[in-house]
Amino acid sequence: MDHDLRLIWLHNFVGDAFRGATWVSLHNGGGVGWGEVINGGFGLVLDGTEDASRRLKMMLFWDVNNGIARRAWGRNTNALSTLHRTMQKYPSLQVTLPNFVDENLLNDLF
Repeated sequence: MDHDLRLIWLHNFVGDAFRGATWVSLHNGGGVGWGEVINGGFGLVLDGTEDASRRLKMMLFWDVNNGIARRAWGRNTNALSTLHRTMQKYPSLQVTLPNFVDENLLNDLF
């Protein structure tokens, strides 16, 4: 498994924990290449309280945008445009955007 992807799972795991998840998990995926897959997840008890609602909003905002950022870093143009729009709508969301190199510049190196 790619080292960067492992760090993203860990990033999600910690972020969900700090935003109030009832439980979080980070574990070997098993079955699909033992030692090569890391899975993570969270659970949140939704009991109708204002606190549960607050935690749900924080966690989903974090979790979803972290996934979009990962796809944007992989050069997915739809994810990039989604991040741009979301950061305009929510100024508190700050995502480091990828810098793309001119393909001609790369081709000239070889």
